[in-house]
Amino acid sequence: MIKTELQELLRDRPGLTKSEIVHYLSRRTGLTKVETETVVEGLLGTVQEVLKMGKKVELRGFGTFLVRTREPRAARNPATQETVMLGRRHVPIFKCSKSLKTAVDQALSTG
Repeated sequence: MIKTELQELLRDRPGLTKSEIVHYLSRRTGLTKVETETVVEGLLGTVQEVLKMGKKVELRGFGTFLVRTREPRAARNPATQETVMLGRRHVPIFKCSKSLKTAVDQALSTG
């Protein structure tokens, strides 16, 4: 049933928006859309705050959000071919768990 609902929601679409996720989760959990949106916003806000502290968020069986440091480097502006220096920066990344990677591969490999 869950897979059918998701298939219907994703038909002819490349993915889901946050509001569509809230709608879907609301139907699955029985919570109101307002309550579900509060939970989703709370989760996303918590992940963002933890990353801003330079820490990681690990969701077992799903993956880990963490911050990587990129050292300064030279880059090229494709429009002008001018070389510019990019400063040191910190970028958030997501590293998926082995079980998520395996599940996605199996699902998409079998059609």
